[in-house]
Parts: sequence; C-alpha cells; structure tokens
Amino acid sequence: MTKIYEGQRSPSAELMGSEFVSFDAEQGELTTRFTPPPSFASPRGVVQGGLIAGFLDEVMGGALLAVTEAGEQGTKLPLNLDLNLTFVSVVPIAPIIAKGRVIKHGRRVAFLEGELYDEADGKLLARATSTALPTDLPETMQ
Repeated sequence: MTKIYEGQRSPSAELMGSEFVSFDAEQGELTTRFTPPPSFASPRGVVQGGLIAGFLDEVMGGALLAVTEAGEQGTKLPLNLDLNLTFVSVVPIAPIIAKGRVIKHGRRVAFLEGELYDEADGKLLARATSTALPTDLPETMQ
C-alpha cells in the first residue's frame, strides 16, 4: 500500500512541504498535507496560482502511483495531457489538505481529479481535473 509514495518524495514534493496522510484503496483517493513555504507567497501574501497547480498535480499523480502500485501492468506515473484548474478561494501560506483520486485508468489514459482544502476550517480552496498518460516509473524510483 503506497510504499513508493510514502517512502520517496521528488525534490519538488519536498519543496512543497508534502506529507503523506492516507490512502483509501477502495476510493482510489490519496490524502496529503502540504505546508507551503513563505517563498510561495504572491504579492497578496497567499500562495501564487501556478504553485497551487503544483500541489494538485502532485496529489493527483500520487493517487495514480498508489492505485497502480499493486497492478498487473506495474506502478505508473502520469504524464499530463491537460490540467484544468478552478480557484475557489485564496490558498493561505498555512497547512493545506489535498485529496487526489483516480476516476478511471487504463493502459493508455487516466482521468484524475483533486481538491485543496484549508486544514484549519475544511474550506474548499481549489479543484482540478487531469487527463494523463500512465507511464512507467523512472529507474531512479524503482
């Protein structure tokens, strides 16, 4: 169960302050906590929009990794074909909860979605969907 995701982080995931929370195999849903560093702040003092996309990309990709970990075709990472993002509210420079899930995947395509929530009050901050190509893990992760 998510041994790869729990045990290994990319440099970008470390930069974002990612921390594994849980994985629900039945729902195909990964939950991660992010603690954005102060350097992620926009002039408004909240997380810059492009970096919000990074949080959602990370949690959706982690969900595909976790879902495929025990699969017959082997563990897969997504290569995004598109990423659609909706900003619901500003994202504070404070701990946030991210939920990513695999809606459906096959050998050639995966449909992913994710949300960001304020950890303090549970308020929805942003959501995203992605269509991706499931790809083999790089040798550095195997």
